[in-house]
Parts: sequence; C-alpha cells; structure tokens
Amino acid sequence: MLKSKKKIVFTGGSGRFGKVLKKNKFNFNIFLPTKLELDITNLLSIENYLDKIKPNILIHMAGLSRPMDIHKKDIIKSINLNIIGTSNITIACAKRNIKLIYFSTNYVYPGKIGKYKESDTLLPINNYAWSKLGGEAAVKLYKNSLILRLCMTEKPFVHKKAFYDVKTNFIFHDEIIPILKKILNQRGVLNVGGPIKSIYDFAKKFNPNIKKIFAKKNNGVSFPLNPSMNITKLKKILKK
Repeated sequence: MLKSKKKIVFTGGSGRFGKVLKKNKFNFNIFLPTKLELDITNLLSIENYLDKIKPNILIHMAGLSRPMDIHKKDIIKSINLNIIGTSNITIACAKRNIKLIYFSTNYVYPGKIGKYKESDTLLPINNYAWSKLGGEAAVKLYKNSLILRLCMTEKPFVHKKAFYDVKTNFIFHDEIIPILKKILNQRGVLNVGGPIKSIYDFAKKFNPNIKKIFAKKNNGVSFPLNPSMNITKLKKILKK
C-alpha cells in the first residue's frame, strides 16, 4: 500500500461518492476540489490546480450520470462532461506523469449474458454507457492509469422499487473505500462490485418492503438486463 504522505486529488468530490468519502478516513493526504477550483471541461483550470497541489494520484469521479435519460436529451452536456472532461483530465495527468484512476461503469458491457471479464467485448446499449466508454478510450491511451468498471449505489438504497429482472454487482459507496485503498498501485482495467444478484434481491436485504418491477417492461432495450461482472481479478488482488 502507498504511504499516507501521498497526495491524492479526487474530482467530483461534491458528488454522492465524494460525500461518503469525506465521512470516512482514507489515511492519505486527499484533496476534493470544487468545480470552481477544478473545472474538468477547462484544461487550463485542471493544469493550474494540479501544478498547485502536485498530487501523486488523481482519482477521476466527476462527470454526468443521473438522470440516465439526460444523456439522450442533452448529448452535448454528456459529451462535454464524460468524454471531453475525461480527456482533459488524462492529458493533464499524462503531462505530469500523475497516476490516473478513472471511475467507469459496468454498463460498458453488452449487458446480455453477464459475468463479463475485463477482457470481454464492450458494447454499450445506452448513451450514458457510450459516454463513459468514450472516457475510457482516452484513459486507456495513458499507461499510468487504472480504469475501474464499477457497480455502486447509495446506502441506504434510495429507491422504493427495484428491478427483479436485472442482474448486477451492486455494492455500497462506503464499501468501495477500503477496496480503493488496496488497488491504488494497480494498472489496466478492473471490475469492482459485489456478488451477482438481481437488484431486487440486493435491495430487499435492506428494505423488506421494496416493490418488485421489471426493467424489460419499463425500459425496453435501452436498459441492460445482465451487465453483471466477473470479479475474480479483484478478489485475487484483495487477498494479497
């Protein structure tokens, strides 16, 4: 594990995961800039901040996620934040040889057969996933990087209904933090999530009154029914 004196910058620190991060001890010298301090759509803003902080690692969480349909309604915003923003971050890190860790999504997989390995074919079925894969393309060019294909959610589960016909690897935000500490030295691509379950079964453990709904009926082909991941590689790393 890296020494605590290492400086780590988190973009998107004001988001859902960032709020959880602030409540937990990360045991590193961390920085969570606001959008005014570090604007991912402005390369000069990124470079000025990095030159001031001089971090060893940048963990890129900032971007556009919800609502999912925003990526269809406003593709310019989706492209600017998830593709161009991530490209800017990658350029700035590459110029300074800063280790880059990118929060991507398991939705980049086709979402049909599940248990996808990191080396499997990628084929998103919605605009959100395409925008995240666009970000991955930039990060992949930079060898001093790690792409995390994550499947995470808020704790407690915020919805009153959950999909019974969608299998995935949900894990709560606070469970990601101890994992993140152990994978900072990794490079390449890594699936990160929990055991494969239906979203309904995952949520029911924490809310026995949650209602069952069906993604196929509600969303048609725009929602992946089985984007579940093989997390064998992650388990091996965590055992070391």
